[in-house]
This record gives sequence, structure tokens and C-alpha cells, in this order.
Amino acid sequence: MPGTDDRMRTSLGKAELDRVLVRGRDLTEELMGTVSYTEMIPLMLLGRLPGAGERRMLDALLVSLVEHGLVKPVVTARFVYSNAPESLQAAVAASLLGAGSRHLGSSEGCARVLQEMATEMGDNLEGAAQRIVSEHGATRARIPGIGHRTHAGGDPRAERLLVIARETETHGRHSWILERVAIIAGERSGRPLPVNVTGAIAAIASDMGYRWEITRGFALIARTLGALAHIQEEIDEPLADRLIRQIQRSVEYDMT
Repeated sequence: MPGTDDRMRTSLGKAELDRVLVRGRDLTEELMGTVSYTEMIPLMLLGRLPGAGERRMLDALLVSLVEHGLVKPVVTARFVYSNAPESLQAAVAASLLGAGSRHLGSSEGCARVLQEMATEMGDNLEGAAQRIVSEHGATRARIPGIGHRTHAGGDPRAERLLVIARETETHGRHSWILERVAIIAGERSGRPLPVNVTGAIAAIASDMGYRWEITRGFALIARTLGALAHIQEEIDEPLADRLIRQIQRSVEYDMT
């Protein structure tokens, strides 16, 4: 329509001649040297700075996922860097692209289930937990956020996060529902299905007001540092070539 202002805008930031604004705050005068990187997360995503308890909780969420050994995403980062050392960003990106439903990315699915069910069921938190277990059981679908292959008896990272959530008063209805889901699902299956770290992150992040579509981002932020550390170790102590040679020795070629 004539006269319609079709200029593109963002409320996140603006670069001017003598200053940079981030969420309406002067970057150099108000934020740099005053606000931590962790505090920038709610400022950018929620439009506000956190309180002391929330800041501590966010720090714990990020620290919990920095490192978990030679898992597939960081092995991928090592392979890519070994093949293209001129492209650090490609190696880091390769690691992050591996965050999916089976590793790191399950926080998104868990947060969606929790947020949608909590909205639908209102104050009936026990009913919400029962429905989540029943509906997933009816389709034999895995409930995201509970159970862990390595930490089958209980994920120590999740346990600690939920303790900190109570200490910082960031434990709310979504965390309560997920803890009940773990208990109910374990009772019905006859084996422990404890809350795992991505489930704890999903529930706590939901309690702090983050939308489910964003919760995987906590894993991506944390594992960026982890990937960089693995790449640095690959520079000093190359592992990728050794892994490739082991794979090649184990491969049987079918010439028929």
C-alpha cells in the first residue's frame, strides 16, 4: 500500500555513529565490564537482566553441558578440523549440527511437552504428569527428558541442577511435572527412568520463562566451548587420524 513503512526493524540492537545499542542499553557504557555473558542471555532472549538467583541457575545450566567425553559431535569436530584446519568455524559448526533428538537436542522436545501440557492442564500438575506418561505409553514413544544410557541410575548433573533450582527459587511447575513423570514412568516400566540433564534444563528453563523452541540453545552455547576445547586438544594431541586408521582396519570390503 502507498505510504506503508516497509523498512525492516529489530528491537535487539542498533549500531550508530558513536555507540551500539543492545536491547536499548548502551553496549560500552552500560553492559561491557558490568554485565556477564550469562546475564546477556535473558537480556537478549527475555528482554531483561536476571536476578542473582536466576544468574546462578543459568551459569549452572551452561556449565552442566560443556563436556561429556568423546561423544559423536565432538569426534565430528575433530575429524572436520583435522581435514580442514583453516576453518575453525566449520569444525565447531559440525559439532553443533549433531545436537538432535538423541543427544543434546532432547531439551527442546521435553520443554515443548511440559509447556503445552502445563498450559492445557492448568493447576492440575499431577494430572499433567499422568497424561504425559499415558499418552507416550499409548504410542510407545520415548518421553524426552528422562532416562540416560550412561547414567542409568540417575544423572548426577540433573540431580544437582534441580537442587540448585530449589536453592535459587527457579524450580516451578514444569520441574515438578517432569520429576513426577520420571517417577510414574519408572513405576510403570519397572526400571529407573530418572530425569536426565537435558530434561532438567528443559524444565528449569521453562520455569524461568524461556519458550520451548529456544531451550536447545543452552546446549549449543555450552557445547561451543566444549567443541573448541576438543579442537585445541586435537591440535596438540591428534586423535582423528588414529580413529580413521582403526576404522579402516576393521572394515571388510565385499567385492561380490
